[in-house]
Amino acid sequence: MASMDRPISRDVPAPDAARTAPRRKPFRWGWMLLLITMFQVFSFFPVAFAGGELNETLGMVFGIYILAEWFYLFLAHIITQRDDFPLEILAFFLSGIGLTICASIHETYAVKQAIAIGLGVLSFAVLTFLLRSTERAMFLRMPLAVAAVGLLVLNLLLAKTTNGALNWISLGSFSFQPSELVKVAFIFVGAATLEKLTATRSLTKYVIFSIGCVGALFLMRDFGAALIFFFTFIIIAFMRSGDFRTLILISAGALMGAILIIYFKPYVANRFATYRHIWEYVNDKGFQQTRVLIYSASGGLLGLGVGNGKLRNVFAASTDLVFGMVCEEMGLLLGILILFVFAFVAVYAVRGARKSSSTFYSIAAVSAAGMLLFQLALNVFGITDLLPMTGVTLPFISRGGTSLICAWSLFAFIKSVSFNIGDVKPYRGRRRKG
Repeated sequence: MASMDRPISRDVPAPDAARTAPRRKPFRWGWMLLLITMFQVFSFFPVAFAGGELNETLGMVFGIYILAEWFYLFLAHIITQRDDFPLEILAFFLSGIGLTICASIHETYAVKQAIAIGLGVLSFAVLTFLLRSTERAMFLRMPLAVAAVGLLVLNLLLAKTTNGALNWISLGSFSFQPSELVKVAFIFVGAATLEKLTATRSLTKYVIFSIGCVGALFLMRDFGAALIFFFTFIIIAFMRSGDFRTLILISAGALMGAILIIYFKPYVANRFATYRHIWEYVNDKGFQQTRVLIYSASGGLLGLGVGNGKLRNVFAASTDLVFGMVCEEMGLLLGILILFVFAFVAVYAVRGARKSSSTFYSIAAVSAAGMLLFQLALNVFGITDLLPMTGVTLPFISRGGTSLICAWSLFAFIKSVSFNIGDVKPYRGRRRKG
């Protein structure tokens, strides 16, 4: 990790080293996409024909979705002249599962989820383009930090309490969750700040920015999101190389978290009230978790079939409890496969970070993967009572537009570790006048 203290511009290997490095075996993305498409057709078909006749709206949504994922990958292959698209294919796979669940509940949910996926793919493409230049990343660092703080302040001013938290802003029929968008800015700013962490002033600014983000989330009473941000902050701090400054970052973050938890002790205590005691409140505070355990187990290895489950009738089934819904209706095997997909993404990020052309990409990829993995753990282990339930969504699969856009954007950070040396425009610092 010692290399993490070097400026970004020095992390790019010499051209001779790049030319002599062994070429990776091409990734056969076409075959993998074909298998996933077959799975999607198998999943979509019974939902589209649930009433005995084809639901034209759902048929159109599913058809456009499959065509769009093939078109996107073929276009990406033509533009980049590359074949390494495992992340994009896995993202389409996970998003397709979420689309199936939404469609089985109501066709309106399916349309909104499909639009959100489209926006997510667009955000992935735009962010991937921006990340190819570390100069652009350095330039956008401060504007994104200001925008993130502004969104959180706007959230505190305009949001109304929903399910005990101030985390949604409604504009007519449209609503969004600012904290999901701030996740992207939080990683972007943290990774980009790495190049200037040799200066105490920059270090202090980043600590203040992190405290501001996590503190605002506590004021919103969004305890789950605050934990995710704090965990990501720890990862970024650790990736600093483990020197004395890193210890200061971690200590400051831990102290910040302890103070906020003590200050909001009544709220936090309520979150832990039923932890490990859900069966004592089977029809009260433990209603959701006990139903998840009962119904997901009843689905067996292959599931009861999409639309045939009972968990869908429980509050927040398609959002917080969606993993249990997948296990019940689509099978425990698929649930396990989803966990393996996220584990693969984490390994992909860590392995890629060792060979990345820039420390900016290494920090961004590992912290993004860590954020996704930690959010997955909070969701899955929370609804199964292995961890306190915090009410966070399952990335890519839970119903929700801003959550989907955030998940796709985080994959762009992970994708950045695969950039070739020639793809990256290195950051060369500020130009001196004269």
